[in-house]
Amino acid sequence: MSHHEWTDDQPIVSINNVHKSFGNLEVLKGISMDVMKGEVICIIGPSGSGKSTLIRCVNALNDIQSGSIKVEGLEVNDKDLNKLELRKKVGMVFQQYNLFPHKTALENIMMAPIKVLKQDRAEVEERARGLIAKVRLQGKEGAYPGELSGGQQQRVAIARSLAMSPDIMLFDEVTAALDPETVKEVLVTIKDLAEEGMTCMLVTHEMGFAKEIADHIYFTDRGVIVEHGPPATFFDKAEDPRTREFLSQIL
Repeated sequence: MSHHEWTDDQPIVSINNVHKSFGNLEVLKGISMDVMKGEVICIIGPSGSGKSTLIRCVNALNDIQSGSIKVEGLEVNDKDLNKLELRKKVGMVFQQYNLFPHKTALENIMMAPIKVLKQDRAEVEERARGLIAKVRLQGKEGAYPGELSGGQQQRVAIARSLAMSPDIMLFDEVTAALDPETVKEVLVTIKDLAEEGMTCMLVTHEMGFAKEIADHIYFTDRGVIVEHGPPATFFDKAEDPRTREFLSQIL
């Protein structure tokens, strides 16, 4: 199926029996999940359970040994895949902000659409200013990363990702490196996006947030999905002993 035939009643992300190893270490052991357009999926689990690896496989930052990952019908591991086509569809925000220190917030947001997508500078700037407002950083357009708090830098990173107009946003532990008081402002930004209908896949430790925002929660441990379900049943009626143990340690 070519990606032109994808329709939004099909999963926007379809992960099927994915295996991934680093050397002899098998990190993903047959993971499958479907994400529908507009859904918010939270992936939780102990460190080393394969969560971040999985999410990095979705936009081809990690290749997989076997299985299939499709994004809007595009096979992510197709040798002939144009990675740019994929990265246009899939935005990603990491734990580290990776902003260019010598560029202002506005310039950081404008770079990829101008350099990679060759879009018109004036149009890009107008959109970038809109995105700065969207992540509640009006007045910080001319600030350099070093002049911004961690939470502010992370919101610039989110705006930078949105500047490519992706259909899906991946968030990998985006609050893990932040001070507690700046965590909330980043989570509010993500919540706004989710409420506007952006498809989101989040790896997170923020359980209260996951409970509030997710349509579906996946618990991974040792490279497999142990249990999954909507927050209401997942948090209150978890069946697997490993899930219950994990939740008891963090809730």
